[in-house]
Amino acid sequence: MNKTSLILFFTLIFSVSLISCKNIQSTKEITTDVLVIGGTTSGTSAGISSAREGVKTLIVEESPWLGGMFTAQGVGACDGNHNLHSGIWNEFREKLRNRYGGIGGVWTGWVSSTLFEPHVGDSIFKSMAVAEKDLTVLHGYFLDDILKEGNTVTGAVFCNDKNEKLIVHAKITVDATDIGESLKMAKAGYRLGMDSKNETGEKGAPEQSNGIVQDLTWVAILKDYGEGADKTIPKPQGYNPEIFHGCCKETVDSIQIDCRRMLDYGKMPNNKYMINWPKSGNDIYLNVIELPRKEQEKELQKAKEHTLCFIYYIQNELGFKHLGLADDEFDTPDKLAYKPYHREGRRLKGLSFLTFNHVENPYGQKEFLYRTGISVGDYPVDHHHGKNPEAPKIGFDPVPSFNVPLGSLIPETVDGLIVSDKAISVSNLINGSTRLQPVVLLTGQAAGILAALSVKEDKQPRGVSVRDVQSVLLERKAYIMPLYDILPSDPDFEVIQKVSATGILKTTGEPFGWANRTWFYPDTTITVAEFTKGLNSFDPESEIIDDNKLLTEDAAVKYIYRITGQSKTDGKVYSTKPVTKRGLAVILDRLLNPFSKEIGFDGHYQ
Repeated sequence: MNKTSLILFFTLIFSVSLISCKNIQSTKEITTDVLVIGGTTSGTSAGISSAREGVKTLIVEESPWLGGMFTAQGVGACDGNHNLHSGIWNEFREKLRNRYGGIGGVWTGWVSSTLFEPHVGDSIFKSMAVAEKDLTVLHGYFLDDILKEGNTVTGAVFCNDKNEKLIVHAKITVDATDIGESLKMAKAGYRLGMDSKNETGEKGAPEQSNGIVQDLTWVAILKDYGEGADKTIPKPQGYNPEIFHGCCKETVDSIQIDCRRMLDYGKMPNNKYMINWPKSGNDIYLNVIELPRKEQEKELQKAKEHTLCFIYYIQNELGFKHLGLADDEFDTPDKLAYKPYHREGRRLKGLSFLTFNHVENPYGQKEFLYRTGISVGDYPVDHHHGKNPEAPKIGFDPVPSFNVPLGSLIPETVDGLIVSDKAISVSNLINGSTRLQPVVLLTGQAAGILAALSVKEDKQPRGVSVRDVQSVLLERKAYIMPLYDILPSDPDFEVIQKVSATGILKTTGEPFGWANRTWFYPDTTITVAEFTKGLNSFDPESEIIDDNKLLTEDAAVKYIYRITGQSKTDGKVYSTKPVTKRGLAVILDRLLNPFSKEIGFDGHYQ
């Protein structure tokens, strides 16, 4: 079988049909090792990553495209991770840069350093998928039900708009939908809406919990058809220009936004514009998460109409008649994106629960979730609640760059299921950071690796070693710690990632505008007290020595041998001069190998 035939494109000509699985005309059954529900941002990376580990993998996606937020939902503007060159995110970004002629070719708008046409992102993801002999992609099917045996998910049931049923049996199933579509079907516990500060301990959370999710957007891509062109769409029914007054009168980072700058926010290559403007723009509040599919479709039509009204306002009121809906992006009747851009849906109750506090102060929590990281991000807490007057005001305190714990992908009780995309186990507040595209893409990579290891080792996801998943990620040049100052090209990249993930050598977080940072400071020195305290966090029986002298290489080796109970036998002469953190990391990795010590999903050593 050739590579092309491995991807079966049951392409949808129009928008995704949301019919229920009734009046079935035919049924097809498939058995695979790993099933990925959704060719979303995380679903695409999960499927590719699972297949790269030599495991038979199937992605089932309802739209004709791969890539989710990046592509089918039209958000071709990457939020964050500009300086976190991690894994499959970096691979995808490099392919974009090559396509457009370098960094300058994708730095076309001011909201991001990486902007691209959605159809180009789709083509890149499809080329990456077709290169994997163990990956098959089916388009045109939506999730209808989950298969279970006892407490274990064993696959899923899908339908399409031709009333054809697809039954997939799988050893491991990954829910990569961005609203957690399978969680209710699988009877996996989940959260929905805002968590109260009593539940999470987050100072920025509201006083009371509620069912309010973030505003969503039905994105459009406009294209410049040239001076003199009139691409004004018909006036939408119910059009009210007052809704959009003020869209060009915002202030962002002390910069006044005029109408041209509002459009340049999401300017893409080839004179296209992403219309995904929050304030007085096309954000809309629609909480459709718990509605049946047909009712969802009816409600989501309001989001389409709202976006068309905003486009008409841009053309008719603001005078940009030459900007029309792109005719070379989405093959839909209205030329809008294939799917709505959901910022939030169901959030899993997982083995780990990441909160704002874990990100703000990773070393000061009872759980050390930073030790179990599998994807990284640097974007601030970004919530969209401008279109719901009932949404309480919440705080957006600064955070450093962060990582997502592996346990956030694994349900508390249900087996056979891994969750990725925006539906992972995080608080509502920190979802504002973990939901961004590069983070989600990397979370999907980890989900695929976890699924593949589960199959290979014949274990449930909860039985797979945290360190084994992290080790594979590091082999793929993916970050497990969000370090700003250690690049994958650094010869000590893997060693420093491993040692910093043990907590023996601490990192320093720094909130920094729209690109937060965490520093390892490899060329600095530390004191004996700092080093012995770090060793004690790894081995509680080791002594903490209150000595503020700078640690030397020779002293560090003696402390390590004291922990291991071994005598110095390597014959190497160690310096009596202060040792750098880089040098310490290398010594720790070689003599102590702390990364090999197993940890639980709470980050405590076992």
